[in-house]
Amino acid sequence: MSARVMVFAPAPILTVTIEQQTSAPELHLHPGGHGVWQARMVAALGVPVTICVAVDGEPGDILRQRLEHENVTVKSVPRGSPSGWYVHDRRGGSRHEIAQHPGEPLRRHDLDELYTLTLTEGLRAPVSILSGPADPGVIDPDVYRRLAADLTGNEVRVVADLTGEHLAAVVDGGASFVKVSHEELIADGRAADDRPETLLAAGRRLRADGAAAVLVSRAAEPALALFEDREVWVHPPALQVTEHRGAGDSMSAGVAAVLARGGDLTDAIRTGAAAGALNVTRHGLGTGRADAVAELATRVRFAPYGA
Repeated sequence: MSARVMVFAPAPILTVTIEQQTSAPELHLHPGGHGVWQARMVAALGVPVTICVAVDGEPGDILRQRLEHENVTVKSVPRGSPSGWYVHDRRGGSRHEIAQHPGEPLRRHDLDELYTLTLTEGLRAPVSILSGPADPGVIDPDVYRRLAADLTGNEVRVVADLTGEHLAAVVDGGASFVKVSHEELIADGRAADDRPETLLAAGRRLRADGAAAVLVSRAAEPALALFEDREVWVHPPALQVTEHRGAGDSMSAGVAAVLARGGDLTDAIRTGAAAGALNVTRHGLGTGRADAVAELATRVRFAPYGA
């Protein structure tokens, strides 16, 4: 099986952003959502990507066209209702939401078609990323449990970057690698606070519940990785933050890209940390250059927990 990553992005959204760098305002239309940003970074790292999506309506028409301009292979099914979208005004330097709609929940027939498409493409790749929707109500969490179980049961490694019931479902399905932020662990009730010992305990529970490896991101602080027989702090190189959004998606993408090439978890986590660090220096989400990530990866430092 050649190096390839399948990204399950069930409900991508159309992002409309107004910016102004000169005297005239600028309008930017892009496909968005965690899966899109993850696929973009995997492709930037030189690994072929197939993204499986459900799109429809006027936003879906534009999404499909814009996705074709990404360096990814797009596999899509109609979703029976218009795709989600948001409009942000960033002329003042920070994001101001004008309006948004995540889209209606995917219907049973549409989910059946999307599941079959995703399973087929996932079985053709050594690694799959299961990505969450913009709104958790768009898709039933059990879809993730079944996908994780069906893919891992057929020797496909599953990388998941999810929260809430969707995270619980994919862990129950036996995900190979789970990335989760400390804020998400607290919001989900898996951790009472952000103390290292509390986050470590939450990571251990995720592994006990079925996740083979866990990476807990901590914003600007070192991440905590639990894999094989190791529990380590992951120290990325210090860089100035331009846009923090998308860093976690780039981390997951970096992990998946290395695993797809047959690399080990140490190199995968190192590359993921470097990709996340690079992402915060850029306005574009899930963007970067492979040579920059490779250089930053040499500066990622591991330290045993408690050292």
